[in-house]
Amino acid sequence: MNSGKISGRRKLKQVIFQRLSKGDDEDLSIQRKFFANVFPAMLAFAFSGIYAIVDGFFIGQKLGDMGLAAINVAYPITAFIQAVGTGIGMGGAIAVAICIGQKNEEGQKHYLSNTLVLIGISCIAITVLLLLGFPILLQWFGAGGELLGLAEQYTQVIAIGAAFQILGTGLTPLIRNYNGSVIAMCSMVAGFLTNVVLDWLFVMVLSYGMTGAAVATIIGQAVTAVIGALFLWKKKKLQCLLGYRPSKGEIHRILLGGLSPFGLTLSPNLVIIVINKAAFLYGGDHAVACYAVVSYVVCIVQLLLQGVGDGCQPLISQAYGAGQERDMHTVRRMAYVTGGILSVVSMGVMYSLRGVIPGVFGVSDGLTQDVARVLTIFLLGFVFVAFLRITIPYFYAVKRTLFACLLIYGEPILLCLMALLVLPSILGVDGVWISVPAVQMILTALGIFLLVWSQKKTKATELPS
Repeated sequence: MNSGKISGRRKLKQVIFQRLSKGDDEDLSIQRKFFANVFPAMLAFAFSGIYAIVDGFFIGQKLGDMGLAAINVAYPITAFIQAVGTGIGMGGAIAVAICIGQKNEEGQKHYLSNTLVLIGISCIAITVLLLLGFPILLQWFGAGGELLGLAEQYTQVIAIGAAFQILGTGLTPLIRNYNGSVIAMCSMVAGFLTNVVLDWLFVMVLSYGMTGAAVATIIGQAVTAVIGALFLWKKKKLQCLLGYRPSKGEIHRILLGGLSPFGLTLSPNLVIIVINKAAFLYGGDHAVACYAVVSYVVCIVQLLLQGVGDGCQPLISQAYGAGQERDMHTVRRMAYVTGGILSVVSMGVMYSLRGVIPGVFGVSDGLTQDVARVLTIFLLGFVFVAFLRITIPYFYAVKRTLFACLLIYGEPILLCLMALLVLPSILGVDGVWISVPAVQMILTALGIFLLVWSQKKTKATELPS
């Protein structure tokens, strides 16, 4: 009798041990996948944003504060082009990843083909629209006089080569969903290095100025696009275009899914527009040039954090499609830890280098102290940015598009109120700078509320099988 009980207990312990071991193995597998996806994505996003920073570095050295300000004024147009590619590419990538999780091979092919066609159409449409309208846009952004002339030189070339930027940013999310995170990173690095070499050649050696910087950017993006296309061709994914038939339902879902990534890419640049206008209104050209340097530096951290969030997207979407809620939460938790560490480290490094950073961009001595002071204010919002840049991709990865849009588009709307009307009327130009971390703190509180509400809602409903 006792031996039977002992034998039964041993079997029970073995079963429990096996289940625990299986759980540990699954966690280790998720951790490996997490780092394999996130670190390359972080670097890829960082390099995608450094294009404009490289242009700003060389132009600042060659043309001074006015050239640097012109790049900053024109950058929202470049960002809009990249946002279109990212939005369509990510919208398709989310649908593809969910189909992979559901083991739906046909659905995967249909979504991929519709995504590629949408990218192609957008290349043509955006190029035409920008060539017709970029001078008006630059004036609306606040450019005038010499600043407008320099910005037009840069933007005209960017508009002509818009297709390469849309392809480069549009194919990258798709590549990551086909286990190509490292290839996506390498394509960005190759494009970045091409841009650096050509910027040095065209701007510093040949003195082509703004036009040379823009041409270097376009060629760099073309390198990224070609590598991405070759990867999909080698994976035999482009064959889905053979016998292509458009599907209104799939196109609608791709565009709806891409609305949040589009906004997440564009929103920081809407912020640039708002802050530029407010800075000029309350502080003149000096404040605009000061913000140009700060925005370049802050952009790097924002993109690294977005790399954490979007690097998780394939894992979260596939787990969502397969109904694996535990894996979804594990990936999200790891993303928060990674983003938190990254934001704190970035704050420490940039605060310690706040007096050195302005000199890298060749700004005048009179601007250096102001840049260091303004940068310190912006650093206060990094922890909030980390939370938002991970929470937003999580929401759109699990098809909570409305929640993601509230957090994304809420930032420029709140900034219009805070930076243009409320705080500057009390604090002057300092109110413009303080409005940025203040808005990020408000949105973080909203994000926490939406996340808690979403978790309660998820428990009450079943995930897709």
